[in-house]
This record gives sequence, C-alpha cells and structure tokens, in this order.
Amino acid sequence: MPPLTREPRTDRQVHLAYFISPHGFGHAARAAAVMAAVHRIAPTICFEIFTTVPSWFFSVSLTGPHAHHPCVTDVGLAQRTPLDEDLSETVSLLSSFLPFREESLAGLAEAVRSMNCVLVICDISPLGIAVARRLGIPSLLVENFTWDWIYERYAAQAPRMKAFGDYLRDRFEEATCRIQTEPVCVPAAADLVTPPVSRAFRMAPEEVRRQLGVAPEARVVTVTMGGVAEEMEGLDGVEGAKDVLFVAPGGSRVARRTKNMILLPQQGGLFHPDLIRASDGVVGKIGYSTMAEVYYAGIPFGYIARPAFRESEVLAAFVKNEMQGVEIQDRSFRDGSWVARIPDLLDLPRVVREGPTGSAEAARFIVDLI
Repeated sequence: MPPLTREPRTDRQVHLAYFISPHGFGHAARAAAVMAAVHRIAPTICFEIFTTVPSWFFSVSLTGPHAHHPCVTDVGLAQRTPLDEDLSETVSLLSSFLPFREESLAGLAEAVRSMNCVLVICDISPLGIAVARRLGIPSLLVENFTWDWIYERYAAQAPRMKAFGDYLRDRFEEATCRIQTEPVCVPAAADLVTPPVSRAFRMAPEEVRRQLGVAPEARVVTVTMGGVAEEMEGLDGVEGAKDVLFVAPGGSRVARRTKNMILLPQQGGLFHPDLIRASDGVVGKIGYSTMAEVYYAGIPFGYIARPAFRESEVLAAFVKNEMQGVEIQDRSFRDGSWVARIPDLLDLPRVVREGPTGSAEAARFIVDLI
C-alpha cells in the first residue's frame, strides 16, 4: 500500500527516540503500534526512529510525526530463513557489535541530544538504554523477552553466546522503566504489563476483500511469515484444498493470482493487520506480531513453531490457552501436507475481543511518563 500522509516535524514538538531491533518485523510492528497509539493521544509527539528496519515499514504504519535514522541497533539472531537460525553468523555479528564502542555511543548520544529527545524507548535494543544512560535521560524498555534469555538456549552449541547474554542482561537492567507485553516469557519487576500489542485495524474486512477481488462468502486463509519475503515451499500444496482461497503476503515481487492463491508483494500490498482480519484463518510462523494480529482479529491460527527459538514455546502456549488454533509441524509446512489441516482450522470458532488493547495501555503510560 502507498505511504500514508504524515504530519511534518516542527521544533514545537516533543521528541522521543525509539531504538528498535531489526530481528524480523515483529519488534518494528510492536513499536509502530505503540507509536501510533501515542499519536492518537498526543498527536504532536515526534518519534526519532533508530533501526535498520526499512523506512517504508514505518511510513505505512504511522501517520503522526516521525523520522527514520538508519542505524545498527541490535543483532538478535541471524536467520537463514524465517524458521532457521544461523548461530555461527550470530556469534560473528555479536563479536563486532559488543561491547558497545565508545565512539558509537558518543555519536548516537550527540544525535539524540541534538534532536532534544526527552526519553529513549527500546524494543528490545539495549543500545538505546546505553545511549540514554550516557545522556542522563530516562529509558523505557518494551519487551516480552530479552536477548540474554534467548541466548541461554544456544550456549551449549555456541559457548560464546553466554558471555554475550551476560553483557546484555546487565544493559537491560539499566533501563529506567519497563513495560512487558503479554505473552511474557520471563516475568520481571515491570512498571506495566499489558495485553498483546498489535497495530490497529484500519479497513473494514469487506473492503479488504473487495480490493482483493474476493467474494464476501469465500473462505480465505492467509499464509504469512510475518510479512518477510521468501519463496514459501509450503504453497506448492494449496491447489489440493477445494473451496479455499490462500493469500500470501510477501510471496511474490508483484501481485499475481492463480486458481486459488493470491500472492502479494512485501511492499505495496494491503496493510498486514487488515489482511489478517479479513481472513477466516491464518497459517504461518508464530512470531509475536502475527500472533498479536490474529489475537485481536479473533480468528483461528495454524501456527508453525520454531523448536530452537525459546520464545516460540511461550507464544504456542498462549495460543493454546487464549486463542483458537492448531499446531502445524515445520516439516508438514515445507512438504505441503499442512493443507490437509485446513478444514480443522476453519471449523474452529472466532473469538470476540473486548477491553483495552496493549498498545493503548502502553501509550497512556508513555504520555504520563513524559
């Protein structure tokens, strides 16, 4: 979808820095949800966004004042595919990134100071916490896990991960305030615990279907890897599913349609949360942002867990306890046999969500804080 109209920055605005991990789009989606919710309360706040997540992602997610500053803020985990980690590459990247370099901290601190930022928010980049500490301004950590907890799982395979995790744990503990967003992996002494955080829906489901050229009564399943473009082997088997239309965001460089499949580009397609809500079910990697979008849409989730990634266990337990879903094995997705589970998925009932959203609660906390 084209970038939304944004408000210009002015010197009269209050400026907040936001350091965002580029590990997938999940952290960027959660951060964008929080920023958009802040703008609904305080539309003159300007966010100075530091990350290597591309600027277009924020252009389609935010209408309020913001600026994008390309910056390596985090390593997280290197990935071979959305489902497979690369520990050797992760160790190599961490070796270059940690400990934080004095010249890097000094340059970033000067940049944040020159923007007159009064708060640094981090999801889940500890670099921002270190920058705030150097400047003597508050920092706010937004997380449902931190990297030290993730790295513990890999220490046996890659022993250097433990030292990296120990260093980052100390940096995370230096945050002035902490918001944890459900499902929380490791409960901590947080200032606020919110429901799941997701970007708000914008377009009515019937309008989404109209733009896709899909009949209101059609059964639609979105197959997603969190909006990350990749050639998904599992789509080879969808022709065997009768009377179901599959939509794959990020599945093609250009929009195209086959007999029962619509492939959408990573950029220029429909807003991902709206596409989720217009579907009857979702199949995909169980990442935080996709899970949160499915949660608020109230539709069933055919989730693919990542066995080695520790957060995946917590997200899967949340789906089992709080949502409607079926687990799809990684190998089943890759060989296309998952399509046989679609009738079971679509037989599950929808869930109606009521009450405040996680993004609204986080936004109120931030506005009150500043």
